[in-house]
Amino acid sequence: MSMKSQDIPQLSDLPNPPKQLFFIGKPTTVLFKNCVAIVGSRQITEYGKRVIDMLVPKLVFEKKTIVSGFMRGVDQYTHRVCVENGGKTIAVLGWGIDTILTPEDKKLAEAIVSHDGILLSEWQTQRPTLWTFPVRNRIVAALSKDVYIIEAGLKSGSLITANWAVKLKRKLYAVPGPLTSRVSEGTNHLIASGQAIMWLGDMMQTEQSNDPLIQLISNEPLTIDQLARKLNKPIAEIGAAVSLLQLSGQIFERGGVYYKK
Repeated sequence: MSMKSQDIPQLSDLPNPPKQLFFIGKPTTVLFKNCVAIVGSRQITEYGKRVIDMLVPKLVFEKKTIVSGFMRGVDQYTHRVCVENGGKTIAVLGWGIDTILTPEDKKLAEAIVSHDGILLSEWQTQRPTLWTFPVRNRIVAALSKDVYIIEAGLKSGSLITANWAVKLKRKLYAVPGPLTSRVSEGTNHLIASGQAIMWLGDMMQTEQSNDPLIQLISNEPLTIDQLARKLNKPIAEIGAAVSLLQLSGQIFERGGVYYKK
């Protein structure tokens, strides 16, 4: 099915709005009324997942519609967490709406639609190519009042979405990440250049003092390897948790060893 872009008022902010939009699901006025975009790298890390696990439920509780690009990585993880929390999400595709999906992608698409979300594209039949994704990104930004960049390298397509957010005067947030992470180079740059507001969310509140990581570090300074062994968890998961605790100012690192502040 299709509709005109005039049916979605915020798309009129674009200098080149799509003439027509194709969709799967049931688009409603309420669905488009209070949208927030969450996008990022296709190489999502445990750190990125942890941030999304914190951010998306909060936005769903606030009755926000979550917009993303349905790509593997940050986008699909965002759609999935939104649906799991009972939220509505819009997947803006970088290909035609009639494109046959993989079984895994089809399952996610069906979950989005069954939870009153939609799949959206400005093409009916169009193969995904290098130019379709940047074109898609302008729609993601235009639909949304706020845009969050979770993880992005310096050449990430998410920075195109960020540029559109700035052009369209949307509020742009970026999540700071470890200086050693390539998929945080783009978000760190957005913050350092003043283009984006640094998002730390409610980390100070959500990372409670009874967090087992904090309890262990309070007893004695430990490395990530030591923490992983003591908690019997993957190093990647511990690394993500430690990064968030550092950003929230609860712990600090010196020579690879972590201390409680």
